[in-house]
Amino acid sequence: MNNAIAKLLSPRSVAVIGASADPKKTTGRPVAYLQKHGFAGRIMPVNPKVERIGDLPCYPDVASLPEVPDVAVVLLGAERAHLAVKELSERGCAAAIVLASGYTETGEDGARRQQQLVEAAGPMRILGPNTIGLVNLTDNIVLSPSGALEMDEFQAGGIGVVSQSGGILGSLLSRAAARGIGLSKLISTSNEVDLELADFIDHLAEDPATRVIALYVETVRDPAKFRAACLKAARLGKPVVAFKIGRSEAGAKAAVSHTGAMAGADSMYDALFKQVGVIRAQSFSDLLDIPAALATGRKLHGHRVAILTSTGGAGTLVSDDLGVAGFDTPAPDAATADALRALQTGSEAVLDRNPIDVTLAGLRPDLLRGAIDALLASPSYDALVIIVGSSSLAMPELLAGAIQDCLPHSHKPVMAYVSPHAPEVGALLTQRGVPAFTAAESCTAALAGMLRVQRFVPPEEDCAAASPVELGALPSGPLDEAQAKQLFSRFGVPCAAERVVVNPAEAEAAARDLGERVVLKILSSEITHKSDVGGVAIGLGSDTIGERISRMASDVKARCGVQPERFLVQEMVSGGTELILGMHRDALGTAILLGMGGVTAELFKDTTMRLLRQDAQGLKPLTRSEALSMARDLKTWPLLDGFRGRPKADVEALADAIVAFSKMAAQLGERLVEAEINPVFVLPRGRGVRAADGVVVLA
Repeated sequence: MNNAIAKLLSPRSVAVIGASADPKKTTGRPVAYLQKHGFAGRIMPVNPKVERIGDLPCYPDVASLPEVPDVAVVLLGAERAHLAVKELSERGCAAAIVLASGYTETGEDGARRQQQLVEAAGPMRILGPNTIGLVNLTDNIVLSPSGALEMDEFQAGGIGVVSQSGGILGSLLSRAAARGIGLSKLISTSNEVDLELADFIDHLAEDPATRVIALYVETVRDPAKFRAACLKAARLGKPVVAFKIGRSEAGAKAAVSHTGAMAGADSMYDALFKQVGVIRAQSFSDLLDIPAALATGRKLHGHRVAILTSTGGAGTLVSDDLGVAGFDTPAPDAATADALRALQTGSEAVLDRNPIDVTLAGLRPDLLRGAIDALLASPSYDALVIIVGSSSLAMPELLAGAIQDCLPHSHKPVMAYVSPHAPEVGALLTQRGVPAFTAAESCTAALAGMLRVQRFVPPEEDCAAASPVELGALPSGPLDEAQAKQLFSRFGVPCAAERVVVNPAEAEAAARDLGERVVLKILSSEITHKSDVGGVAIGLGSDTIGERISRMASDVKARCGVQPERFLVQEMVSGGTELILGMHRDALGTAILLGMGGVTAELFKDTTMRLLRQDAQGLKPLTRSEALSMARDLKTWPLLDGFRGRPKADVEALADAIVAFSKMAAQLGERLVEAEINPVFVLPRGRGVRAADGVVVLA
């Protein structure tokens, strides 16, 4: 573990710079909260205008402190904070928490102040600035002025929270406390002038008190570092759940390729999270719901869910939402039904379907125990959702106790849906080890998250360096289609046979050589989407292509004012599945995109992406296993896999093409602005793939 971060989260001594004697003021809260919540170490307030704060001596400056603090909380404004930071660093303080705002979030002047802060810190680590601080519930250490700390007690537990928003930290702290959800550490990183999201993921992955890591993400500043930290957490069995804001985009990037329109910033985050095993919370409530389920340590190995209810409507809500998400709610097998029937006789019990309606379960703990045990023992189910209806509210302690008694009998996930508004019952159940939710959608999100954790396998890092392809001098700007496909071919992407022609006679000769039917296209680096301007004709023969080339030239000039002078005659590829293969780059990194191709690519947006890894030597191509997993991610996958008697496609050749394309993107790096093959035809097994059109823009 990083020693400075360890001291930051678990200091033995804390200096509070700019502390006030008035606990009602923001600057008075850190000292008050440290005392209120039982900090066992030494507290050293610093304020030249005050001699004592309560029973604590107050020191006039950093130099007067009787010992070097492990951590300092700096409450001074942005215009003076750097002075205190410099003094703390010179004394050997391990880390400082800078709460002041007025840095990069305010513009150029703030950016200069932030750089001043960095220089003042030297080797000392900084949390913030513009942070609300941190809370270590494991060890009763609160280094924050957040008003949420006015609460007297908090549930310590296994969920560590790292938020790039200070206000969200207080929100999650108070919401978790109200729901009985136990947290371990909460850290607000905010401006991240030094310590950032990835640093704390890395640390919490080794923290014995933390089982799950929850993230509130505004941006990932260092994707390689983030990737390494999340994969470390995954390999150590610590699931990471992230809620990423900024999902909506005002519009697609203005790009010459379809890929640019489909691979927005949010899609890039989806790809990154998927590659490193991060579960993406789709709503803010998911950021507590999913970790609450994961923190139980129970494993979900399948998608079959039993729903035990004493109220039909609520059970149907849960069943319906699970079904939409792809979970199954099968009826009990014969042996399980017999076991349930032995517990409760009479027409009230509905035991031949799922939800399983055991009417008196909420009033009879013995019946509830028996039903839970039977369902958890059943080979037909992988998880159990218990509906807590209004009848259960009369004896919540007995209800919670009955469920808790059954937990040691199975490792399957057990959770509760509390149908009436009864937050105290939900909190009680959660504290007893049964995560309780107030929405059917929350049960689904929690189970889906648990299933993703079990199915994620950290990728094997391919350390072998790819041999560079000799390219010679490449031009800058957009390449025409023939040049683009020549570049693809150099890296090993198979392309359709074609010839460049300039007149009808050459076109007729090319058509005779390339087959009975050919494709004719204009060849221009200025016009990318050729079909939009009438620059593509298919199914031509040597007897018709001469006339068509003259008419195409006239049509294109009439539509866009460009007179085409060169054309491409290409073999007509048929019998394959059309996909799109492209690359996209933004601040998060370089990604390879695969999806349904052709002219409907942007309409259907059936795509998947993988980010290329970056190390000290540069970008790395995708591995073959990553390429194959991309193909299987697509909704289009059944078409490649022999859907309804269709011939199986040459997926192995597709994987080779994806790897080759990614090698091109990795080797060219920043020089490659855009690149796309649309369509790439994936032919029946054994016949390979063909790139039929291409776009490349070079810097």
